[in-house]
Amino acid sequence: MPSTLNLAIELIRRPSITPEDAGCQALLCERLVALGFGIEPLPFGEVTNCWARRGDARPLFCFAGHTDVVPTGPLEHWTSDPFDPVIRDGRLYGRGASDMKGSLAAMITATEGFLAAHPDPAGSIAFLMTSDEEGPARDGTVKVIEWLESRGEKIDYCLVGEPSSDRQLGDLIKNGRRGSITGQLTVHGKQGHVAYPQRAKNPLHACAPALAALIAEVWDPGNAFFPPTSFQIVNLNMGTGADNVIPGQLEAQFNLRFSTELDTDDIRRRVETILGRRGFDYDLDWHLSGNPFLTPQGALVDVARAAIAEITGTEPQLSTAGGTSDGRFIAPTGAQVLELGPVNATIHQIDECVGVQELVQLSHIYGRILEKLLVRR
Repeated sequence: MPSTLNLAIELIRRPSITPEDAGCQALLCERLVALGFGIEPLPFGEVTNCWARRGDARPLFCFAGHTDVVPTGPLEHWTSDPFDPVIRDGRLYGRGASDMKGSLAAMITATEGFLAAHPDPAGSIAFLMTSDEEGPARDGTVKVIEWLESRGEKIDYCLVGEPSSDRQLGDLIKNGRRGSITGQLTVHGKQGHVAYPQRAKNPLHACAPALAALIAEVWDPGNAFFPPTSFQIVNLNMGTGADNVIPGQLEAQFNLRFSTELDTDDIRRRVETILGRRGFDYDLDWHLSGNPFLTPQGALVDVARAAIAEITGTEPQLSTAGGTSDGRFIAPTGAQVLELGPVNATIHQIDECVGVQELVQLSHIYGRILEKLLVRR
């Protein structure tokens, strides 16, 4: 399907570093308008969002994806210009090739092929696009979902085009993700001269046993779908720059990736209990990026697995590993959510790339999923 490759190339040429869209959604919407989709631009702040829908019947199947990409890193380290896509040895190189402009291109061509064969599907098709997935994710999908909920528009099935595959296309599909919550801890001590420690209070010395206890804590054992919850200190800052001054304040930032065995109230309570045992003065602020979600065995999981097996011969495994995705905003509405996209070996890296044949097969997989869910029997 050469049009998938060509469309991916056109998308990569647009330097849509988050939160910029750089005209990507306009290009995609041109194709969707030609298919009879109604287009509703939904800008929030600096973020470009779009909701496109064809039909008003249930079930509503939604392709979800982001047009923004991460920064390139040092241009001199790239083999070729990251926004001037090239094909080498059967692979398409450029920023966003696998995360996730290749998936967006495959979604469009799959929909074009499906509607050409089935112009009157048993349901509706939608596209939810944002330029705020790689950034703070505050004015993107989360805002579009709030807007859909406010007018009672419900997604039944949602396929997110994140690069889910591990070694070959379709070997893994993500049917859930762990939650992510970050704590910003500020420990208050007393600054002083290192030669007179009795007149100062070192904040690191005060909180180190508590930090060690948090690191050693067994948060949960995980379950059949999720690994155990993990705790990681990600930033630790203190000091004045001098070697003879005890600092008066320490800032520590930590993150927990948590399973469905915990909720945010459990986490906050346990963290604050451990900190409170040590008797030091602190402030603690929390930021929740998203709760865990899981799509169990059901219609979307079943048809995705069958479609992958038919197109690639691969028997996909279900996984909840990895970071967060915009699926965390969609799943709480009751939608069945899956992430299915190309191999993720080069995402966010120098010389990001995707296999040309992967794009062809991915479009066919997406098309088969549409057929299995929306063709009248």
